[in-house]
Amino acid sequence: MTARDGLERFSLDGKVALVTGATRGLGLEIARGMAAAGATVGVNGRDPERAGEIAKSIPNAFAAAFDITDLPAATEALDAIVARHGRLDCLVNNAAVRDRRALHDITADDFRRLIETNLVAQYELSRGAARHMVERGQGRLVFISSMVVPQSFHGDPAYMASKGGLEALMRALAVELGDKGIAVNAIAPGFFLTERNAPFFAKPSIAELARRIPLRRFGRPDELVGAAIFLASDAASYITGHVLTVDAGLSVAL
Repeated sequence: MTARDGLERFSLDGKVALVTGATRGLGLEIARGMAAAGATVGVNGRDPERAGEIAKSIPNAFAAAFDITDLPAATEALDAIVARHGRLDCLVNNAAVRDRRALHDITADDFRRLIETNLVAQYELSRGAARHMVERGQGRLVFISSMVVPQSFHGDPAYMASKGGLEALMRALAVELGDKGIAVNAIAPGFFLTERNAPFFAKPSIAELARRIPLRRFGRPDELVGAAIFLASDAASYITGHVLTVDAGLSVAL
């Protein structure tokens, strides 16, 4: 194998991917990165206008506007992507909601709403995507989970419970779908400086946390892109059921 052959295994040329929650933050950077690697990328978001604007700004991208908790709409969108592009090679389950309140402030109804978005919707999307992938005998499902750190840093038990469930779902799907040619993995991001996380990073306790990160800084959103491209590419053809932690070493330092 030549060096060029090795690099080509990381290419996403000819592949079709859908990234949920891709109109901002980590999802937006993942969509941009996958498109730059050669994929045709569906930009998902609830706001059709914003999804359309983002898609126009990314070469080889198209808008895929729907609310992931609207299960019939999600199924219809997946069918439409395959009808239009002839295939769906990768689904990146990135869209999620967060509730950083403490346990006594989160009611059972609040918890159910969060689980519906972060776990149930992603289950149904994966089920729909897998249906199309099975027909071709290959595909990639990638979940964006969460690095598990002490509760004092997070203060969001419902969110962490949903992400823990997501990792368990990933492992179960890896076992069930492996013989059908579908690899299922997850990425566990550490602390990334997204616009939505700005109030969180303003907390003194979080500023102190940066000193405990081996690389001594928080992550830039574009620094998660390589992991997503890798797991979607042929370079990861023998990897499934794995959680790839991207946290600058924080999880091993705590």
